[in-house]
Amino acid sequence: MPLFECIELSKAFGGLQAVDNLTFHVDQHEIVSIIGPNGAGKTTVFNLISGFYRPDYGQITLDGDDITGLPSHLITQKGIARTFQNVRLFFNMSIMENVLVGQHSRTKGGVFSVILRTPGYKREQEKARATALKQLSFFGTRLAGYRQNQPANVLSYANRRRLEIARAMATEPKLLLLDEPAAGMNPKETLEMADNIRRLRDERGFTILAIEHDMKVVGGISDRVIAMDYGKKIAEGSYKEVTDDPKVIEAYLGTQGGSFTSK
Repeated sequence: MPLFECIELSKAFGGLQAVDNLTFHVDQHEIVSIIGPNGAGKTTVFNLISGFYRPDYGQITLDGDDITGLPSHLITQKGIARTFQNVRLFFNMSIMENVLVGQHSRTKGGVFSVILRTPGYKREQEKARATALKQLSFFGTRLAGYRQNQPANVLSYANRRRLEIARAMATEPKLLLLDEPAAGMNPKETLEMADNIRRLRDERGFTILAIEHDMKVVGGISDRVIAMDYGKKIAEGSYKEVTDDPKVIEAYLGTQGGSFTSK
């Protein structure tokens, strides 16, 4: 049984069919990338999965549980975390505090324990801090060490994206959704991010579903690729199989556009 599955997922906004009868799955410890031209429906798929939108039709399952239409906080508790195309951090908070926010979905202490600072509350906070530090340490000195107490607004753009991933990691997800993780990065930063994504799977055991426009990143990280256009899945398979598919070439490059290998 797949770890994650979308079955006949559909969503329309007025007369626009943003996602149209989409079916796909992600197996445990797999990295699957969704590609497609602007307006293909990729981010809408992420918004449906993470509970920002409710599908008009179809089913979403995680580890065999139906999570279709659940609110975002419950989906996070079930085990799905995401990053965003546009970085969303708490810039007035420290790097460590941003990651501790991710641990909030895994803490159980109520108002009573917080006010009285019970031993159970203190143990929970110590565990949360240790987990947050573990996630920051994945990115080395870019986020850990002396940096962890600095405000998030001092970070470079690339490190802000890394911090957002660390915060998602802190929710201890079964499935990690990465929305254009390499967007806006220079070539060196892009290569480092691709390496980070592979290590997330190989060293930390994460299962990953990514949206990415940089085809070198897609080719470097993906076990499978799903191509979308106008809300529909038009191809699925290995990177080579998908990028050689005439429907994908036409969607990206036009009927006279050549091939990905020529770009």
